[in-house]
Amino acid sequence: MSICMYIFQLGGKGANLAEMASIGLSVPSGFTISTEACQEYQMNGKSLLPDGLWEEILEGLESVEKEMGASLGDPSKPLLLSVRSGAAMSMPGMMDTVLNLGLNDDVVAALAVKSGERFAYDSYRRFLDMFGDVVMAIRHSSFEEKLEHLKNVRGVKHDTELTASDLKALVGQYKNVYLETKGENFPSDPKKQLQLAVKAVFDSWDSPRAIKYRCINHITGLKGTAVNIQCMVFGNMGNTSGTGVLFTRNPSTGEKKLYGEFLANAQGEDVVAGIRTPENLDAMKSYMPEAYKELVENCEILEGHYKDMMDIEFTVQESKLWMLQCRTGKRTGACAVKIAVDMVNEGLVDTGTAIKMVEPQHLDQLLHPQFDDSSAYKDKVIAKGLPASPGAAVGQVVFSADDAEAWHAQGKIVILVRTETSPEDVGGMHAAAGILTARGGMTSHAAVVARGWGKCCIAGCAGIRVNDSDKVVVIGDKVIGEGEWISLNGSTGEVIMGKQPLSPPALSGDLETFMSWADKLRQLKVMANADTPEDALTARNNGAEGIGLCRTEHMRKEALDVLLPFQRSDFEGIFRAMDGLPVTIRLLDPPLHEFLPEGDLQDIVSELTKETGVTEDEVYSRIENLSEVNPMLGFRGCRISLRNFSFVLLSTLSSLILACWQELQHQASIIHSVAKTVFTEMGSSMSYSIGTMIEVPRAALIADEIAKEAEFFSFGTNDLTQMTFGYSRDDVGKFLPMYLAKGILQRDPFEVLDQKGVGQLVKIATEKGRGARPSLKVGICGEHGGEPSSIAFFAEVGLDYISCSPFRVPVARLAAAQVAAG
Repeated sequence: MSICMYIFQLGGKGANLAEMASIGLSVPSGFTISTEACQEYQMNGKSLLPDGLWEEILEGLESVEKEMGASLGDPSKPLLLSVRSGAAMSMPGMMDTVLNLGLNDDVVAALAVKSGERFAYDSYRRFLDMFGDVVMAIRHSSFEEKLEHLKNVRGVKHDTELTASDLKALVGQYKNVYLETKGENFPSDPKKQLQLAVKAVFDSWDSPRAIKYRCINHITGLKGTAVNIQCMVFGNMGNTSGTGVLFTRNPSTGEKKLYGEFLANAQGEDVVAGIRTPENLDAMKSYMPEAYKELVENCEILEGHYKDMMDIEFTVQESKLWMLQCRTGKRTGACAVKIAVDMVNEGLVDTGTAIKMVEPQHLDQLLHPQFDDSSAYKDKVIAKGLPASPGAAVGQVVFSADDAEAWHAQGKIVILVRTETSPEDVGGMHAAAGILTARGGMTSHAAVVARGWGKCCIAGCAGIRVNDSDKVVVIGDKVIGEGEWISLNGSTGEVIMGKQPLSPPALSGDLETFMSWADKLRQLKVMANADTPEDALTARNNGAEGIGLCRTEHMRKEALDVLLPFQRSDFEGIFRAMDGLPVTIRLLDPPLHEFLPEGDLQDIVSELTKETGVTEDEVYSRIENLSEVNPMLGFRGCRISLRNFSFVLLSTLSSLILACWQELQHQASIIHSVAKTVFTEMGSSMSYSIGTMIEVPRAALIADEIAKEAEFFSFGTNDLTQMTFGYSRDDVGKFLPMYLAKGILQRDPFEVLDQKGVGQLVKIATEKGRGARPSLKVGICGEHGGEPSSIAFFAEVGLDYISCSPFRVPVARLAAAQVAAG
């Protein structure tokens, strides 16, 4: 069975644990419940485990007990378990985990004799907290309040400063929380604990945060989460123990150096949840050099095996290293490109493999703005935290995920400021331009999620105090309220007062090398949609091979009698910018309502009457003739020229958006006539070709007839989508979000091509058109030209080129190369 099939059955975590064990690394004994079991559980209504599953779990448990020489619930030889989620695609922090499972009053007493009271009761209080939160739906804060109160009473700052007797007392308080909130005792039977924990992990697949994360990241088609059950290893057994998280290379810059954090005398949740601010990984080298040396060796083994940068969780128990998890590490765009180039240079991968290591959205990150001049704002820096995810962000401060989403929906740019983020904040984190947290390290929830999205993030900013109730953040002697502007430099960790100017980055260095590989590999040409000389120059600098769509009606909206000189000037600039490359011009396609004046109708009519000398009735009649019920359909493109010849002369002809062959024939005759006149007047000529937009379903279906006259097709997939679905783009915002939320549509069809419907029209038209004219050039100039999955479809159908916005050109170049790489 391929590793890909293993991942879909065992989840990424389960498959990688099996893989690490198979190559000889130290992995705690355990077994994995498949994603198929989760799917069956969901289908059964989430009340009972699937038939036979519990018996299989007990068989797996028996094997672990035999290997470990310990038993779940046996005080004389206690076995404690971790129960972890793990989907086929990484969803950091979105689903649930239970650690230290198997503890009760009898087992903890025996464990105290064997391993020390402090360790035993520290593990017990952790288990009571986590089990209550994850399995019993008791708020984590109910336990946290007890802990913080006890620390205040004892006058200590850190959990590790509490004594064994303190922790014993805390355990009693935690057990009372169960009675107070649930009206029942904590379930002390370890096997009952295990059964409930497995169901809770299955349930977390459909938690609101997990659903939202999958929606944001367009994760579909998975069966559910696997459940990984392993014997516990303990990082909280004193100063010879600890836990950590690392990346085999720097996930922000790509530097080839271990990058991570370590906490002595701690469990893994302390690091990933940001509960304690950890030390740099180098600290481990001095605490436990032998374990550190083995860890370095394991990292080299894993990079060589997976041929990628890896994200690793590990625990050291009394100087013994255990590998708890590995997965391909999430990274920034700059990091992704550097690692891909470095690994080719190191001989680890070939260029085709390297092309597939960089995601199209990684390039999108590199095209985001950066600060103009970081030295210019030095006197405005008010705090500094950990540079968790690089880039620049400028926005208005908000203090909750809900507010971030609401403000973003209103078109505002926001910075989400939190003491620490949790998985429940995922929607607000995605809506925010940047994230600032007071607590947490470089591998905290906020940092990992932000880096995966290429979103600017500063974590562990100890110099700030967040007051959620008053909606203010105190930074030094400054109090910043909701709605005030701040700027974040995620590359340096600097928090800056006010709005700082941004500028776009340039394509250079490793990115130039990487894109040269992509261009050698891809077969689709990548062109740009550009209407001005400035856009044309940007497109060319980003690697466009010409202009696939130049909209004449977007150049100017002045009165028709003065438009021609402006168009000539714009075209001159565009042709200079694209010297030597093709330019495809879509001729005038004006929605008539855009030419109507705005304002009070009576005032407009009165003014026009005075200026023109015509009667008010005549003005009203003309306005009525120009008004449209649906501006995107009907009296558009070449149809205008059939009624009003001045539009034709203005731009040579109107846009060739047609539904029948005769419309194209009529327009082509006008083009040839005007071209002949111009060439005669100028005393010189040039070659040109006439093609058509395919934006009407009927045109796609009779493409063989149209191709007899057209020398190229350009699919306007925006309007083709509109006319195929019967959705008006002017009204789609009223219902499309609801369709997506309810699962009626999986993706916005104006963002991602509908391959089953609109895509089939593209395929039919291409095949029919080339059947009639084998030399027919075919491309696409809708917004789908910059979307990776749509580009893959266009390549499969056999289009010659794609055309997209100037800033999406590098993304399209990479996506086209990845299609060719297979």
